[in-house]
Amino acid sequence: MMKIGPVAWLPEPITTERLLLRESQARDRTAFVELLASERVHTYLGGARPRAELERELPDVPGRSAGSFVVELGGEMIGLVQLRRAAEHHSPAAVGKADLGYLFLPRAWGSGYAGEACGAALGWFDGVLPGEPVILTTQTANIRSMRLAARLGFEEVERFTAWGAEQWLGLRPPSGGGAAG
Repeated sequence: MMKIGPVAWLPEPITTERLLLRESQARDRTAFVELLASERVHTYLGGARPRAELERELPDVPGRSAGSFVVELGGEMIGLVQLRRAAEHHSPAAVGKADLGYLFLPRAWGSGYAGEACGAALGWFDGVLPGEPVILTTQTANIRSMRLAARLGFEEVERFTAWGAEQWLGLRPPSGGGAAG
């Protein structure tokens, strides 16, 4: 059994109005390859990985790790949301905090799925680890990600340069209540 902090992983699937957040399955492998090989998805993430390399190296069931949710719409994977501890980071303020990351296939952009999925994952996190802050890092050039961070309640902590670009580090204060939302 995997754990994220003191919490056993994987929780029951999380259902939102339109989405299902769940553990990765073998049927998701093709979508993982598409997601990780997409130049559009990786515009602000240092570039995509070669498709042939991914086909060779990805396990039969990719993305199975504590804190990783596959985002499903209508029975198909459209993205990935992750909550992981920042062990290493370009900003000392981030180390040890839960770090929210997400990737969505381009066909899923512009419909609010990232906000809905990230909000559900953060709600789950608040319920199991109340009082824990969460960080999010994105390039300042990624305007859509900056807007989503603001909608999710992240506030700027600092900016720094890494990977040849200005990065933005936001902090979402602890929920304090402990109730999933």
